This record gives sequence, structure tokens and C-alpha cells, in this order.
Amino acid sequence: MAKAQEQKGFFSDIRDGIANFYHETVGELRKVVWPTWTEARNLTIIVLVVILVMAVLLGSFDWLFSQLVRLLIAIPV
Repeated sequence: MAKAQEQKGFFSDIRDGIANFYHETVGELRKVVWPTWTEARNLTIIVLVVILVMAVLLGSFDWLFSQLVRLLIAIPV
């Protein structure tokens, strides 16, 4: 038995590892509960709204701070 293990080559170990990884991945994907189209659409809308709100918020802060720096630079010492 030990001799059979020793005769296995490096590439057969890699092949066995890849096959094992593939089978485990397929097994895990079968356990996944996929969202319905309605859930996926609603979650996508939520993500897009949050991105839009954050873009407006960060853009506003950027504009505000750039105006403050512009005012500070314009003050004569």
C-alpha cells in the first residue's frame, strides 16, 4: 500500500486535488439557496440607491472641503 502511494507522481496528486476541489465546489453550490428574480432585482435597486447616495454625499464633502481650502489659501497673512 505504501509503495503504491510512493509510485503516484506529482502530477497525479495535482490532478486528484483539482478533481476533489471540483467535486466539493459542486457539492457546496447545490446547497446554495439562490434568490428569486424579484429578490435579486430589489437588492440590486437597493445597492444602486446606496451607491448614488454615497456618491452625492462624498461629492458634497469634496466640494465643501475644496471651497474651505480655497478660502484659507486666499486669506492674506
